[in-house]
Amino acid sequence: MNFSLKKTALLSFFSVVVLSSASTSVFALPFNEPTNFIEKPSNDALIIKSNLMQKLAKLEYFTANFNQQVLDGEGNELQNAMGTLAVKKPNLVHWQTAEPDESLIVSDGDTLWFFDPFVEQVSAYLLEKALFNTPILLLTSSDPTLWQHYSVSSTDENNYLIHANDNNAQVKTLELRFKKNSNMLNSFTILDATGQLSLFKLSQFDQVTVPESALFTFKIPEGVELDDQR
Repeated sequence: MNFSLKKTALLSFFSVVVLSSASTSVFALPFNEPTNFIEKPSNDALIIKSNLMQKLAKLEYFTANFNQQVLDGEGNELQNAMGTLAVKKPNLVHWQTAEPDESLIVSDGDTLWFFDPFVEQVSAYLLEKALFNTPILLLTSSDPTLWQHYSVSSTDENNYLIHANDNNAQVKTLELRFKKNSNMLNSFTILDATGQLSLFKLSQFDQVTVPESALFTFKIPEGVELDDQR
């Protein structure tokens, strides 16, 4: 598969799922700050958003394994993937896909790194440009400036839907499901602008052990080409 297409697919996801024929991820390519916001939210919506932010505020860090299933707009399965995830506030992420294709995405707080070992290339993006198009990074930030770009609804106290306020957003909705009466994340689902759905089931969720700092740093391996988009 063409590397530029694969990279776009991988990076496009961390705002929600954008799929190429070979691979997906959960990060969005950097874009301009969103526009075209929806109308001012109701008091109930603000309360729901506040409740979610309070729940996430208690989640300072975690590690987990994930299984990902990607469906098209008609519900047909496009791909399965599996890997590991580590998150630590503020804005630190380690996302490693092991199958079917190995890849690594690291946010060190300033730069978003995407490494594809197969083609021996790493791409670097400014994190601040990706944040506004990457609702999954809301897990790592309590910044109200970032949260104002999203509205939140809920079916119950354990299930929250985060909606992009930008009509042109790549990622339309992020659904977070928590364990009952807990801030432990069981799963999340991402709906993109094309109607594709990506479902992530988490296992071995650990919010007790602090992730190692080395997970959130990236050193360019010798012989690997750098595509610097910062």
